[in-house]
Amino acid sequence: MQLIDSHCHLDDVRFDQDRDIILARAADHGIDSYIVPAVSRSSWPKLQTLAATHHNTIHPAYGLHPWLCLQHNHGDLDQLPLFLEQAVAVGECGLDGGRANSGEQLYWFRAQLDLALAMHLPVIIHAYKAVDEVCRELRRRPALTGVIHGFSGSPQQAETVITQGFYLGIGSSITYPQNKRLQGIVTEMPLERLLIESDAPDQPPYTRRGQRNEPAFLLEIVQQLATLRAADTASIADQCNRNVRELFRL
Repeated sequence: MQLIDSHCHLDDVRFDQDRDIILARAADHGIDSYIVPAVSRSSWPKLQTLAATHHNTIHPAYGLHPWLCLQHNHGDLDQLPLFLEQAVAVGECGLDGGRANSGEQLYWFRAQLDLALAMHLPVIIHAYKAVDEVCRELRRRPALTGVIHGFSGSPQQAETVITQGFYLGIGSSITYPQNKRLQGIVTEMPLERLLIESDAPDQPPYTRRGQRNEPAFLLEIVQQLATLRAADTASIADQCNRNVRELFRL
């Protein structure tokens, strides 16, 4: 069984000492392809080099993350299209309702949505406690497509996101017993609109809590998803892989 990790920060400094080992271990578990979103201008060249080194394995996306909005500058927006020429998406971008600087966040988010439209690229969106605000911006740009990464909203918000033509990125949160609402959403939602993601090195599964997350653990997410939907693990994996290929044109 082969798997595509739809959201993994392989460029993170926490992988610098053993990245090749991490990739080899993931390959042993069937994970052989990654969407890797960068989060700031300073990280783009590193990811560009990694993608060139691991051709057809690491598929880069470039963006400006809302957590770092005070570090971004207007020159970053001038440089972003140059990197996006060799990218599968714009992102990681978005809004975070748990952070301050909402006005600055919105400025950078809107600029990246407009750039994605102009370049005909999907977007990878961070929408923590901000799904309604994100959807409001997407409604103003109906031609956009993409994924709400690490989705943690309500069933009604999930339906809105899917109706707008976006995918839900689902990670290790579904492996935690207390997350009944999210488990219910992934049980009932159309599988054709679901992407699986490790979000490594953050967000480890329940059985690995407290550890550094890594893409090899993606298999636990697929297994939990298959259990929740009373489905075959291989068929779940095949459909999620098709979804990734469709969205990011792999």
